[in-house]
Amino acid sequence: MTIETLYRKYRPATFAEVRGQDHVISALQNSIKNNSFSHSYLFSGGRGTGKTSIARIFAKELGVSDEDVYEIDAASNRGIGEIRELRDGVDTRPFSSDYKVYIIDEVHMLTKEAFNALLKTLEEPPSHVIFVLATTEKHKILDTIISRCQVFDFNRPTKSDLVSLIEDTVASEKRKIDRESAEHIASLGDGSFRDTLSHLQKVFSYFAKDISFDELSGYVSISDKELAFDFVQALSDSDTDRMFTVYHAHKDSGASTISFLDMVIGNVREVLLLRYSKVYTEHVSLEKAKDAITGLTELTGINSNHLKNLLRLKENMEKTSEHAVVFEIFLFGLVNKKADD
Repeated sequence: MTIETLYRKYRPATFAEVRGQDHVISALQNSIKNNSFSHSYLFSGGRGTGKTSIARIFAKELGVSDEDVYEIDAASNRGIGEIRELRDGVDTRPFSSDYKVYIIDEVHMLTKEAFNALLKTLEEPPSHVIFVLATTEKHKILDTIISRCQVFDFNRPTKSDLVSLIEDTVASEKRKIDRESAEHIASLGDGSFRDTLSHLQKVFSYFAKDISFDELSGYVSISDKELAFDFVQALSDSDTDRMFTVYHAHKDSGASTISFLDMVIGNVREVLLLRYSKVYTEHVSLEKAKDAITGLTELTGINSNHLKNLLRLKENMEKTSEHAVVFEIFLFGLVNKKADD
């Protein structure tokens, strides 16, 4: 099996199978029912939220055959030459359908010249052509392009959306998973249906059959855990240089930034519980080695404000697909605070 097998296998094929984008589905279904659809759409949202899947389903619901659906990856076909070729092709009639549908993924990657060439086509599209432009970075799209499109902003999947996807997929594969494991994998999925199923695929190769959290904890590499602890240690020492060093080491590993932040938050919470809760300390002493507890209790620079700020950081990260940028803004704020002090 390749890493994408589960995603391909369980990619939604009908509107009913789509998760977390009810507002988009409802609008598209009504437009088809009332025969009032647009000839230019812009689907905007984070990676793995279902933009191209819904574009394909939309084409299918319009009765467009596969041979009349054209998918273009603007990341690798971003020049004016490719868009001119597209413009030359739109005037030809569909092979076997009433419409031709052009799905342009990562459309924000087009050059300025290519955007201008595309704009001319969007201003007066042939009656048999429908464009669906998909992007993870709407702010990079020219206002003149946006004004020609019906725009749909895709929701970032909630953790419950991802947990439900995991549990349904595991059940379909005739396996079992406990809720804690599903929540952990959902966290690794970082707000993406595609990435969540990719992580689940890896977990399937890690386990022979059923998935339990006690064993799954080993799925997070030791280096990730150590980096999270190193970050909290640097936070305790107000060592911003060290925080940036650890952060970049995390980025180089290719791991999920939200998953990394979850581990940081978990460590900070544990530091505070060990400091202020005697009952918790006695409980943990039964579960952990004494040196591990000592390592956490020695982080005397950690306080409740750190936990509040980290939780606020996570909330801000969950509002956008630019997780790295939001995390870096948080780090810049710590540097500025240190300079003011």
